[in-house]
Amino acid sequence: MPRYPLRALVLRKTKLGETDAIVALLSSEGKNVRAVGKGMRKPGSKVGGRLEPFCLVDMLLYSGRSLDTIVEAETVEVHRGIRSDYDRSTAAAVVVDVLDKLSVEGLGEPRLYGLGLASLAAIEHAPAERLEALLVGFLVKAMAMHGHRPVLGSCAGCACDTLHAADQRFSLAEGGMLCRACKPRFHDTAVLSPEARLLLDRLFGMTMQQIASDTVELDPRHVSESFKLMQAFVKYHVPARIKALDFYARPTDAF
Repeated sequence: MPRYPLRALVLRKTKLGETDAIVALLSSEGKNVRAVGKGMRKPGSKVGGRLEPFCLVDMLLYSGRSLDTIVEAETVEVHRGIRSDYDRSTAAAVVVDVLDKLSVEGLGEPRLYGLGLASLAAIEHAPAERLEALLVGFLVKAMAMHGHRPVLGSCAGCACDTLHAADQRFSLAEGGMLCRACKPRFHDTAVLSPEARLLLDRLFGMTMQQIASDTVELDPRHVSESFKLMQAFVKYHVPARIKALDFYARPTDAF
């Protein structure tokens, strides 16, 4: 069996048998990779402690028929600041869960990998009050890479650019705002105020580092509204349940 090196972000791991585990990874090429860690759940395993979610790892793997096997692993980045803080870890869990659901085995999207690294770095070092805004920025960017960029400056129904302040309906199916004429045609809509719409568009154009900076003024009310919209948007277009997103939002905050 041929060996090959891989740098990847650890997304999650699941138990396999008594001592093994299957590790879900996002490679530097943006591909979803699943590999087996033999004996990594044994006490004292050198590999197991390096293959925790949020870790960036350099690995050596054996190619297998169905699943590859991890032979060696060296940690590049641990993100201890995330692990030691509950709020940061729950926010980071949303990032890796979404990356796991959006990435595809054998099909690379390098931008997803870069977004994942930038998002985790920002979550680790940003002021705590910026975490929700960081997740909004991450979600809108990730969905755009997945082919679902929200249409915010024109009508998603007829493509006209005559949106008014009173136009506050966002079609989840069409992925954007609706003008007055199109609004009656769609039922899968959500409210998005003009202020939240502008904020969402603004976050899309900012880097994760810029969003994390406390020098940029962001209204918490509009951040919260934008987050709820993106939560509903992700749920509508991603068939798999993203448990970490549901947990972060809490049932009482569901859209």
